Amino acid sequence: MSTRRHPPLKSITTTPDVPPAAPQPVDTAAVGEPKGVAEGVPIAVRPDPHPGDGRYPVAWLTICAPYRATPSATSRCLCGRDRSAIGHAGVHVLIADHEAHRHTCLLRATQEGRAAA
Repeated sequence: MSTRRHPPLKSITTTPDVPPAAPQPVDTAAVGEPKGVAEGVPIAVRPDPHPGDGRYPVAWLTICAPYRATPSATSRCLCGRDRSAIGHAGVHVLIADHEAHRHTCLLRATQEGRAAA
């Protein structure tokens, strides 16, 4: 007689070779507010809340003065003026020159000043 084999106590499940397909969302009608947006939040791009007042920069004075190092400065203007200075005395002279240029630059002159000239 042959002995009977006992069936295994745990069953081994087989794993599939490919992952199952992910569930697809159901198409909904594109009517009303989009889902996932908080109430009161604007969706469309709005105009700039800070409109300009017509002013724009014309001249720049940049000063670099690191601690215990030689300071430097540059003065630039849209009229084509581009100057630089190195050292304490040179930077102070350039600052004074930049302030004087504010009054003589043709780009900064007002319409009354242009008519008078």
